[in-house]
Amino acid sequence: MDDLSAPPPRHRRRPEPGQDGPAPDPAGGTSPETDDVAPDASQRVDLTGLSVAGITRRRVGWAAAALVAAWIVVLFARQVGDAQAAANSAVQLAADNAALSDEVDSLQNELELIVRPQYVGLEARAHRFGSPREIPFTLDPSVPAPVDGAPGSASVRLGAANDRQTPLDSWLSLLFGTSD
Repeated sequence: MDDLSAPPPRHRRRPEPGQDGPAPDPAGGTSPETDDVAPDASQRVDLTGLSVAGITRRRVGWAAAALVAAWIVVLFARQVGDAQAAANSAVQLAADNAALSDEVDSLQNELELIVRPQYVGLEARAHRFGSPREIPFTLDPSVPAPVDGAPGSASVRLGAANDRQTPLDSWLSLLFGTSD
């Protein structure tokens, strides 16, 4: 019966036929007659079958395949990232083009307004180039703007109904409905 706790057998090269040499000792050394003589190439232990620190050719192959697969995944991920960045920049450029198109349209409308004779005459009057019978006037720049609710301000129109509610009234109408 084999002893399972014993170390595995070591592979040794056997002397080639026709070559005389001492037979290797099963304990791993040479015969007692040749201990003082250096072993020649035919008596050395063949280590090619042993793996170094558990690294076999198969494991090296798997590690190399894993590295190549990881490298390919990283390359594809970079390509996907570049494609996404290009798509985002295309969307941004389309939005910028739409904004610029709107700005060009507004500038063309402004140009159509500016070249009208009525507008040119109005601006000429602002610089006192009107007819001699016109009395030029301007607002004093030191006068503050009218407050909200003042007569003539843009917040109150003549004849408009005041539909403003207090925050409490708006909450109550929201919760319980209108009081009509």
